[in-house]
Amino acid sequence: MSEENAPHDKNDPDLPAIDFQSPGRFTVHNPQTEPGIIAEAREPAPFKLGSHPDLERFTRPEQAQAHALALLLQARNSLCLYSPDLESWLYNHSSVQDACTRLLLANPKNRLRILLRDVGKPVRQGHRLLNLARRITSNLHIRRINPDHPSDESAYLLADDRGLLLREIPEQYGGYALYNDPGRVRQRQAQFDQAWDISILDPDLRSFLL
Repeated sequence: MSEENAPHDKNDPDLPAIDFQSPGRFTVHNPQTEPGIIAEAREPAPFKLGSHPDLERFTRPEQAQAHALALLLQARNSLCLYSPDLESWLYNHSSVQDACTRLLLANPKNRLRILLRDVGKPVRQGHRLLNLARRITSNLHIRRINPDHPSDESAYLLADDRGLLLREIPEQYGGYALYNDPGRVRQRQAQFDQAWDISILDPDLRSFLL
């Protein structure tokens, strides 16, 4: 190697010093995931299932999430979920999955039943509750609302025989929660059971759960 092409010795006094200036810090903007899939912490609403007498209205998604989580956590026997597509912003969250898991594992007689109008969207998303259904097959059941029969257009959650979270228009966040209304829960439970009796197991859902 010629002296002209040889690398400079780092101790060579003739080598000029490098003047380095840091360009500073950069902020990385990652795209947000769909609401409800973000792993943000959720706190349940501070109302007790079976004793709180008032109707609690809500208009914002975080309020709906808090009421849903409170009902899910306090249910001791059964949960029934009637939903257009297992709303990701409301139910696709680790706290929801944990609450449902605790209920189902607490007693083999406890059960969670889910009725969906559209199973394609949660299947494509790999929804947490669908994944839970693959692990706990004995007392968690998911079926599709029968499209050949008239059906309720609302979305609701039933917790035992006392709790109800209802959203009359599923495309909107607003609705109300009841923590101690056996009469209204009984009425909704009868509607749910009737829809369940004529429901179907969608092929997409069957292949996902296998």
